[in-house]
Amino acid sequence: MNFIKRALLSMKARKGRTILQLFIFTIVCVLILSGFTIQSAANKASELARKELGGDVTLSVDREKQMEAQQKESSSSSDGSTTQRRMFESTPIAVSAAEKLAKLDHVAGYNLYSNTQALASGFDPIKSSNDTSQDSSSSTTQQGPGGENSNDTNRPQMVQADLSVSGVLDSSTATNFKAGTDKLVSGKAITASDVGKNVVMIEKTLAEENDLKVGDKIKIQSSDEATTVELTIQGIYETSDSGSDAATNFSFLNPYNTIYVPYTVANTIKGSDSKDTVDSAIYFMDDAANISAFEKEAKQVSAVDWDTFKLDANDAVYQQMIGPIDNVASFSKNVVYIVSIAGALILGLLVMMQIRERKYEMGVLLAIGEKRSKLVGQFLVEILVVAVLSFGIAAVSSHYVAQVVGNQLLTQQNATASETTSSSNQRGPGGNGGGPGGGGPGFGASLTANTSEIKSLDIQVSLEDMLKMGGIGVGIAFISVLLPSILVLRMNPKTILTKQE
Repeated sequence: MNFIKRALLSMKARKGRTILQLFIFTIVCVLILSGFTIQSAANKASELARKELGGDVTLSVDREKQMEAQQKESSSSSDGSTTQRRMFESTPIAVSAAEKLAKLDHVAGYNLYSNTQALASGFDPIKSSNDTSQDSSSSTTQQGPGGENSNDTNRPQMVQADLSVSGVLDSSTATNFKAGTDKLVSGKAITASDVGKNVVMIEKTLAEENDLKVGDKIKIQSSDEATTVELTIQGIYETSDSGSDAATNFSFLNPYNTIYVPYTVANTIKGSDSKDTVDSAIYFMDDAANISAFEKEAKQVSAVDWDTFKLDANDAVYQQMIGPIDNVASFSKNVVYIVSIAGALILGLLVMMQIRERKYEMGVLLAIGEKRSKLVGQFLVEILVVAVLSFGIAAVSSHYVAQVVGNQLLTQQNATASETTSSSNQRGPGGNGGGPGGGGPGFGASLTANTSEIKSLDIQVSLEDMLKMGGIGVGIAFISVLLPSILVLRMNPKTILTKQE
């Protein structure tokens, strides 16, 4: 009798055993296919997020190297009796050098930042509750940075600023606008075409308090009152930034008193030494995966003094979004491994028990001249028929299982990531973004907080996943049959029949 026909008759005669094998094999196949589909969906979501979000790289002063250099200069000073204290110094970046980096590969866009403070001239800033710097009694005494009276008539008299001036190349990609904290409500945003023009964007509350609208003109002054600039209001924006605790003491830290201007205007307020320079530059990558390649290529640009400046990769938004996805993909990968091994062991034990129960049948077949290979083939046909049925059931049901399991895992991972981010943000303010609207390092937290997490995966059962599941399933079928068969088929027919009797 043909061994395939014998296999089908055996399965029909042993329905209970066949159903048990089908049940176990189906569970194994569903879990394996679900694992593969979750991995595929996670990889697609990760790739999409990577391309959409990209990553930011900031060019700024290397403060650590700056302090180390000052320390070395102090220690090597010829006058050992005088100790030179280290100081915080501002080292501007040449615009020409920053623009050379913007021309490198993988740069989708860039922004330049020049931040300073100024005095409002002819209009009133939004006063902070505890700020007394503008009172007449206090304005007569000008104080320097160290808090001592600046009675020296040879140096400019400084007045505490009441406006924060954020000089940018493009306001739409500035930190707070990109994060969604600031939104343009009327007029136009500041773009690269406005460089060199005296235009400004002011906050809605500041505009309402001073009856200002788009097209009106305002004047601002430098803190030493030596420079006055007249600006045309080009746009009005609205902010949802609540500010820091320090904003109650200093008006220029009040988010309502932040004005956006082209970086050339901020440089004018700073003085002639700041011409054609910026405080920092941020480069937007076309893909977060290309950050390393950009940094490597940028280090070859000699126009930038890499002993003074550094590049900081800021891909916090990307990492927050794909972190939970990667964890889900890793978990599903482990599930495939565990289920495959466990499935092979369980089915192997079942087949071994089945073969041991059928030793007499094998002994008779071997005694009448049936080849051992055909006996093994019979067992393989039996398990492969079960496998094919399991594949069909898994193909239909695994989509729903993977969708539920994948989204549940992603929800749990998102919750964990949110808790981690909250704990990190509670450590206190950090970074050197240069105040409201600043674009320096350390602004990733605000972007991260305003970025929507990926809450679901698009689960689709692909042909590739089916083929991988089928390959593993067939492998499990062979392993579960061959190993038990070898142990029994090593015996000769006479021994099998004698023991049976």
